[in-house]
Amino acid sequence: MVTPNLDDFAQFAAVAEAGGFRAAAQARNLSASSLSEAVRRLESDLGIRLLNRTTRSVTPTEAGRRLLDRLTPALAELAHAADDLAAESGQTSGTLRLNVPGIVARHVLPPIAARFLAAHPGIRLEVSGQDDFVDILAAGFDAGIRYEESIDRDMIAVPIGPRRQRFVCVAAPAYLERHGTPRHPRDLAVHQRIGHRFASGRMIAWDFERGGRRYRLAPEGPLVSNSIEMATATAVAGLGIAAGFHEFFAAELTRGALVEVLSDWMEPFPGPSLYYHSRRLMPVPLRAFIDFIRTDDAS
Repeated sequence: MVTPNLDDFAQFAAVAEAGGFRAAAQARNLSASSLSEAVRRLESDLGIRLLNRTTRSVTPTEAGRRLLDRLTPALAELAHAADDLAAESGQTSGTLRLNVPGIVARHVLPPIAARFLAAHPGIRLEVSGQDDFVDILAAGFDAGIRYEESIDRDMIAVPIGPRRQRFVCVAAPAYLERHGTPRHPRDLAVHQRIGHRFASGRMIAWDFERGGRRYRLAPEGPLVSNSIEMATATAVAGLGIAAGFHEFFAAELTRGALVEVLSDWMEPFPGPSLYYHSRRLMPVPLRAFIDFIRTDDAS
C-alpha cells in the first residue's frame, strides 16, 4: 500500500464534514476538482472507498466514517501544534473552532466575535451552529458554548455574553383579542401553542415557574418547526402563542407586533458559558479568546 499524503487526509476530512465537494471547496478556497482528485488519490492509496457519491449528496462510507472519527482529533492536534509554534515566535494566529447553539450564533456571539477578530487579525474563527449537544473533542472543536445544564462537570466553563437571560411567551394582539389572554400556565391548554423542534427531532417543552410552583406544557398547535423565524412569523400572523428566548422576539415586541403573556411565570436563568476540556496543551487561539472575553467583560 502506498503511504498516503497528509494533505489528502485533510482534504477528505474537509469534504466529509462539509457534505460535498463544492461546499468544502468554498470553505477552503480551493477548487472542487482538486478536492475530488485528492479524495480519489487517497482511496486509491488505501485501496478502499471512503465516500459515497450521488448527484445529490456526498456521505462517508462505513470505512470513511471510521477514518474520519480518528482523523478529526488528529488534524486538530496538528493545527494546535502549528499554533503553538507561531505563539513561540510572538505571533497570535491560527484557527479557533467553536460549536454553539442557535441563540448564541444569532444574538450573543456576533458582537463579541467582531471585537475579538478586530483585536486578533491573525486568528480565523470557525463557528458551527448546532442546538444539539455534541462531544466537542471528538468532533474536532476547540471549545463550545452552552448553558450550564448542558455542560459536563469535567469541563472548564467561562461565562460569555449576558449573565442572565429569560424565555418569553408571545402572541399577536389580534390573537389575544379573539382568544383571550392567559393568566396562568394552565390556561394555555385551550390555546394554540406554536412548537419548536430541534434538528434531532426533540420537541422543546414549555416550562413555567413562580414561587416554587412549576408547570410544564407540550406545545400543540398549527405549527411545529426547527426554524424560529417560522415560529415568529406564525405568531405575528395571529395563529397562536410562541415561546423562546426573549432575543428571538425582541424586534417584534419593540414594534408591537407581538406582546408578552405570562411574564410573571418566566424567571430569568444564567446566561451561556464557553467551555473546554483542559488548560493543558491549550491552543493559542483558544487561550487568546478566553483572555479576550474575560477582559472584554470587565471593560
